[in-house]
Amino acid sequence: MKLMISACLLGVNCKYNGGNNLDARVSALAADKSNRIIPVCPEVMGGLATPRPPAEVRADGRVMTQDGKDVTREYEKGAALALALARKEQPDRVILQSRSPSCGVGMRYDGTFSRTLVPKSGITAALLMENGFRVIDVSALDQLTPAGKG
Repeated sequence: MKLMISACLLGVNCKYNGGNNLDARVSALAADKSNRIIPVCPEVMGGLATPRPPAEVRADGRVMTQDGKDVTREYEKGAALALALARKEQPDRVILQSRSPSCGVGMRYDGTFSRTLVPKSGITAALLMENGFRVIDVSALDQLTPAGKG
């Protein structure tokens, strides 16, 4: 199975704080030689540094850092590059990091930095889904069956 996966879930230190979100289930998928893994970090692809100030998507759709810098352009650029890569590679599934302003699937923080979740996807997740890619949140990874039928 061909899988596009948030790089942080594979142990790449690309999170805003310089760390990663290494996930044992994702590591097992990557170790399975029958899978082809395509790592992606839209925030880094969009030109943001690691580490970087935390950012959230506000109600108006702008992506702002906690210190007030507008990074919408970088998030949109990273999403567009992730979409271009997905179109080229045609992954069977895309597995993305929960709650992220880029990668959150179905839930992300509300832009107030109060840890309040809203039922909206991150910039990249939304763009990929709008373009027909099968995107799942890492928290729902159990939906992915070995045969890729989930």
